[in-house]
Amino acid sequence: MHVEPMFASAPARSGMYESFYLRAVSASEALGVWIRHTVNKPPGRRARGSVWCTVFDAARGRPFMHKFSSDALRVGGDGWIAIGDSEAGEQSATMGARSASGECGAAKWSLRIAPEQAELRHLPREWLYRSRLPRTKLTSPAPVARFDGELSLKAGRTIELDGWLGMVGHNWGAEHAERWIWLHGVGFEQAPEAWIDVALGRVKIAGRMTPWVANGALSIGGRRLRLGGLGARGLRVAERGDGCVLSLPGERGLTVQAHVQAPAQIAAGWRYGDPGGGDGHDVVNCSIAALELTVALPGEPARTLTSSHGGVYELGMRERDHGVAIAPFADE
Repeated sequence: MHVEPMFASAPARSGMYESFYLRAVSASEALGVWIRHTVNKPPGRRARGSVWCTVFDAARGRPFMHKFSSDALRVGGDGWIAIGDSEAGEQSATMGARSASGECGAAKWSLRIAPEQAELRHLPREWLYRSRLPRTKLTSPAPVARFDGELSLKAGRTIELDGWLGMVGHNWGAEHAERWIWLHGVGFEQAPEAWIDVALGRVKIAGRMTPWVANGALSIGGRRLRLGGLGARGLRVAERGDGCVLSLPGERGLTVQAHVQAPAQIAAGWRYGDPGGGDGHDVVNCSIAALELTVALPGEPARTLTSSHGGVYELGMRERDHGVAIAPFADE
């Protein structure tokens, strides 16, 4: 996995954000881990790092959520990110291509990462990663990966990750989309090797919201098929805080119907700041969401894939009435 951190070379006058994140989910129970390393840099100010750790457990209800921030921010030894200074008595965390370790509140983890497939570049053209627009860029350095290691909570609970499936993601930009959905899924009963990774966004231009645009891929039967793209026809979105229904067009006549259930009582809620200032976004994330896909390709029988808790559903929005409790911390 080649990942180039952007924060180290960001112009001093510019505002930007950048995130390196992972999610992993148990095959046997609705238990998942989500860890995010974030850089926030307001215009004309120094960048600051934050680490967000969330443990989802349907049997226990509301997730464990914690965050710490630090001015100690650097490119890690293997080229990704390190936040915090343990020698100064701070909490700290690092993330790279093959491992992630750290401490955040009551949580402490040491994880090994084994990518199973090559990077997914969500944007369909490389020049889009170099251009001013879109103002949010994203990739999945490992759209599917295996995780081993452990995460412990100071209350005496230790979670063993033994070949858990998940992914590694990276995004950055000058501003967040006005509204977004991220959907990731693994652990499908009918096709254990399959995965889906797609991001959808709406932006505001001259005070008006654009239609939804989707970019991502479905991997099934050894084939990786692109989903969405600018100008793709047939995209339909019905989203709420506790799930969504999507109709996703893809290449070769592919259509994917996705039904996602993310009950509010097991979802996490955060507030993300805007790099250029403003009120920010409420973000609802359930990393143990139930997911059903109906996959249709011309000339092939339609297939239904179900994953009882292997999905991630994330909705970023301006409204506050989504019904999910927001954690008592936010981006600076």
